[in-house]
Amino acid sequence: MPTMQQVADAAGVSIATVSRALTTPQLVHEDTRKLIMAVVDRLGYAPNFAAKTLRTTRSQKIIVTVPDISNPFFSSVIRGVEEAAQEAGYAVLLGDTRDEPEREDQYGTMLRRKEADGIIFLGRRIPNSVAPLVRDKKSAAPVVNACESSPELGVTSVHIDNLGAAHQAINHIYDQGHQRVGIITGAPESPLNQDRMSGVLQGARERGLKHLLSVAIGDFSIGSGAKAAADLLGSGDPPTAIFCFSDEMAMGTLAALRERGMRCPDQVSVVGFDDLRFSAFTDPPLTTIRQPAHEIGREAVKGLLGVLEGSARRVKDIVLPHMWIERASLGPAPALVARPKRSRAKAAR
Repeated sequence: MPTMQQVADAAGVSIATVSRALTTPQLVHEDTRKLIMAVVDRLGYAPNFAAKTLRTTRSQKIIVTVPDISNPFFSSVIRGVEEAAQEAGYAVLLGDTRDEPEREDQYGTMLRRKEADGIIFLGRRIPNSVAPLVRDKKSAAPVVNACESSPELGVTSVHIDNLGAAHQAINHIYDQGHQRVGIITGAPESPLNQDRMSGVLQGARERGLKHLLSVAIGDFSIGSGAKAAADLLGSGDPPTAIFCFSDEMAMGTLAALRERGMRCPDQVSVVGFDDLRFSAFTDPPLTTIRQPAHEIGREAVKGLLGVLEGSARRVKDIVLPHMWIERASLGPAPALVARPKRSRAKAAR
């Protein structure tokens, strides 16, 4: 196997420069880095990261756990994580926990065994295996929560203002004249879900319309949205607008409307949350709240690196801006059709 010294000699640089090009490429001039990487490819050099870990007690790996890898929103977050981690010389270990505590603990144990330098979890709870590390640290632990947020967790978190975003959305719905509004939520125990529901209730109370809200519970998936929408539409006093706490559930709601031969937004308006990349191409295009998923991932890595490098000694709450995206799925509330009055002459017959 070729050595790092041979790579350095062939490229005409120092061993330290070769090391930086492989681990922290952002610190090396682009032309020099390209030259070194060309020599690495030509010689077939493979860094001995295992030996490096023994010398530095760093693995140069970050664990990212996701509760549902099939959810397209998380894919954008993970891409942001991957980009920022690679720029900093870290590899990403991805774990699909399926929202199961046992799976979460398995990845948390990897952090405790020094198989990774830090962990970013996209779910709502800290793995039990990591909790002692968070409690015992005098400074911030190498643990970051992305997307969700709960001060009780005691770790740095990256998220949007979910309460404010939901409050904004429900007010836009009310501004269109809707009074009977259906809400399709995610898991009730999720802090993210609780914040969004608080925003909805705040807006409803301000309008004096809290009593006209109808709520159905989903799990952020398309199928759960279709089922929850069917329940709302089948009630005795169905809503004229449905606000879903994810774009996937909003797409399921659109499918439930089509199945019943109902038009959106002429008969029922639909609003989602996330702004997935294909939300602009539904029929009709989906009105929604845009989350900066890619930036959430990048900021999560930045927060974790701050802990690992010692520049962040306290837990941070990083709130990124959201955006209201208005498309064709939200329209005015359908006007009540007045029944024609029968004349007395016709009634007498």
